[in-house]
Amino acid sequence: MNPYGRKRYLTLDSVLKREFGEKAVKIPLNAGLSCPNRDGKSGFGGCSYCSAALSGEFAGNPCESIPEQFEKTKALYLRKWGETKYIAYLQAGSNTYADAETLRKLYSSCLSLPVVGLSVATRADCLGDDVLDLLSEINDKTYLTVELGLQSSDDETAKLINRGHSYAQFLEGYSSLRERNIRVCVHIINGLVGETRENMLETIRDVSALRPYEIKIHLMHVIRGTPDEKRFLSGELKPLSKEEYISIVCDQLELLPPETAIGRLTGDGDRATLIAPMWSVDKRSVLGGIDHELRMRDTYQGKRFKSQDSSIKTFL
Repeated sequence: MNPYGRKRYLTLDSVLKREFGEKAVKIPLNAGLSCPNRDGKSGFGGCSYCSAALSGEFAGNPCESIPEQFEKTKALYLRKWGETKYIAYLQAGSNTYADAETLRKLYSSCLSLPVVGLSVATRADCLGDDVLDLLSEINDKTYLTVELGLQSSDDETAKLINRGHSYAQFLEGYSSLRERNIRVCVHIINGLVGETRENMLETIRDVSALRPYEIKIHLMHVIRGTPDEKRFLSGELKPLSKEEYISIVCDQLELLPPETAIGRLTGDGDRATLIAPMWSVDKRSVLGGIDHELRMRDTYQGKRFKSQDSSIKTFL
């Protein structure tokens, strides 16, 4: 029996409503921080799919202050949803990739806004002890989520996409956060170069064993100016069809823990730089297709999840 009501998975929206008593939305912000996979600390050039904006196409302008960015996006969200609660979301770049004092000022700037929490997107190899101590301090004071990009648990894929760290390093960073009772959102990408359906399902099995607070499932976008553009043009990289993507996501939802919030089931590509797959720009159709497939299968999130012994605390 589907335990989720109208949707057949646990939406982050429903989790936040339960947490705050009303709708809460993330406002994307851009602090202008870089990435260790670009400056040589972990690698050069960045991940093969990553744009020059470091995944910040829909975040704010880093030349503007955090409060200025917040107010501009808030005005847009007011027209869409009306009055609601807000979470400051440091989206672009690796937002723990600076010294602790710089980060303290950044996070304080975010939390001085009219927000109920903070979400910090980063990499698992940007979590030194001083940064972890700072995050733990913030976690004791407010609703904090740290978003970690994994993309794939397969180390061969990590090499192909120039990820700059291994799955073992990801696990180390993830565990360091969970040991401090910090909520973690894991990002994965379906359709990476060289990956099969089984690779994508194996990644979700690995993530499911961790029982994260939240997961974001993205579609691989081919973005102009990235190494993956060359792979696409040469035929080495073949984007998933809409039907393939929907089927894989539904398989993944079945394997996820029932208490893991679903923050995203597809990605937003910037039409100005998106090369493929163009079907992805119709986000409503993709999400509707996932809902339809789940109904046709009479299935739901967690239906095939196998609980494993774990000392990791869950938050729901």
